[in-house]
Amino acid sequence: MGVLALLYGVVVYALFFVAFVYFIPFVAGDVLGFLGAPKTLDWGNQTGPMAAWIDIGLLLLFALQHSVMARQGFKKVWTKAVPASVERSTYVLATSLVLYLLYDQWRPLPSIVWDVEAAAWRTVLTVLFFVGVGIVFIATFLLNHFELFGLMQVWNRFRGKPAPEPVFRTPIFYKVVRHPIYLGFIIAFWSTPTMTAGHLLFAAVWTAYILIAVGYEDRDLIRQFGHTYIEYMDKVPGILPFTLWR
Repeated sequence: MGVLALLYGVVVYALFFVAFVYFIPFVAGDVLGFLGAPKTLDWGNQTGPMAAWIDIGLLLLFALQHSVMARQGFKKVWTKAVPASVERSTYVLATSLVLYLLYDQWRPLPSIVWDVEAAAWRTVLTVLFFVGVGIVFIATFLLNHFELFGLMQVWNRFRGKPAPEPVFRTPIFYKVVRHPIYLGFIIAFWSTPTMTAGHLLFAAVWTAYILIAVGYEDRDLIRQFGHTYIEYMDKVPGILPFTLWR
């Protein structure tokens, strides 16, 4: 079973990695000239209220899957049917499949909300987009990238070793904000020199989801780390390093 779990985890990680990499041209492909991407937020000409409702439904589906499967209560029930060693990989697989569905079924809304004409400011916004993506990627490694995406769990299962006890750490970015991955996504979503109606819808709904998800994630971490995390919340803001909202 250890070999099967490891193979499953590796295949799932590969599917997720492709989904994550494709996220870059999907969000900013038309602006950055990634014309080879089969689909981006702004690809196509379909407009109208039905297109917007389809997009909202896709975003809500992602939010529902991503939040419900991450909750401790769901995991306790879920691991009665799925081995604990592949629980994280199964979560990552579900997330990847929902992302692929979003990419495939997204309906562009190409009406222009703003279009920055100055070349210097277009460059600044493009650079900020990559800064946001970079923060997301680096933040996963600052904790444990391979544990976050299920590879460590299946590797331990393959070696017959128990899962290590979680250790509370606050490396680099986590000393500035509690959720740098969310911060990176927000920067990436909003840093575009050409904001279409579809891009605005995507950024607004996803940002609203993040602001809601932070509360659930903090509560889970309080249950896991107790007073240590409560003290951390008192010292470090949630998403924006310059905000009083925690």
